[in-house]
Amino acid sequence: MGAKLMGRVLGVASLSVLFAFADLRAQPAGKVPHVGFLHPGAPPNSSADVFTRSLRELGYVEGRSIAIEFRWAEGRLERLPGLAAELVRLKVDVIVVGSTPAIRAVAQATKTIPVVMTVVADPVASGFVTSLARPGGNLTGLTLISPELSGKRIELLREAAPRLTRLAVLWNPSNPSHGETLKESETRARTLGLRTLPVEVRRAEDIDRAFTTIARERASALFVLDDVLLFEERQLIAEMALRNRLPTVFGISGFAEAGGLMAYGARQSDLYRRAALFVDRILKGAKPANLPIEQPTSFELVINLKTAKTLGLTIPDALRLRADRLLE
Repeated sequence: MGAKLMGRVLGVASLSVLFAFADLRAQPAGKVPHVGFLHPGAPPNSSADVFTRSLRELGYVEGRSIAIEFRWAEGRLERLPGLAAELVRLKVDVIVVGSTPAIRAVAQATKTIPVVMTVVADPVASGFVTSLARPGGNLTGLTLISPELSGKRIELLREAAPRLTRLAVLWNPSNPSHGETLKESETRARTLGLRTLPVEVRRAEDIDRAFTTIARERASALFVLDDVLLFEERQLIAEMALRNRLPTVFGISGFAEAGGLMAYGARQSDLYRRAALFVDRILKGAKPANLPIEQPTSFELVINLKTAKTLGLTIPDALRLRADRLLE
């Protein structure tokens, strides 16, 4: 072989080794972590978008340095245990899950895989953790603190509808946090001189009967507690409330967007953005038992002015100025 040809061969070989070394360095060390994402709703979903975008901002590249297994119950809560079990069988490294029923399904499916909770009213009352400061098991994450906010929501509704005298409260006895939230709501309502009418909804089929009860008992407004079943039926609830000329208040902005009068609560986007930070810490070695559960620090007031006009309500200027969003 001539000297020129030999040099060319050696040059090609050297480049091959160099490219192979560079490609090796580009590969993530060890296995790619797998994250399970269980949601009671259906895609497309803004919460999932916020979560994946937040992971990218933390330096994770989906398909290269992280893999996400999405599972959707599409509003059918009976699917949650099977979907949770499926994520456990996949041996994901951490599971992100929102809503009390979905968290309960995951908690029953695994006691070892780290779990990051997002949308849960009261994880202590629900029995998921021993305390917010020291979760003590494989679950950590964020809470909506719904019981503590129930009084504020009633105050805002009273400000928007000052003639309110009897407040119907739509609640789900199957939701472990609703007992405490209902108690808080009744206590605050009494201090405002209001009577309350608790109305149970365990299934979507109960909603028609619930509004029949509300109309018969002549309630003048409606407070809907945070719950995945009630949220999935938000369009129907908002429409029936309007039909019965009931001002409404909720804890999740999606209700106001569906036609409810107002909503006040933690920003859902903030919860899923923070969830990505929890996942990052866990993948880097932190133990859920040692990660305190965070309470929201940012709250959003959304008022649907179109609904107010339909109900013949004039929202006071002071309340309008405090709103984060006005829907027209």
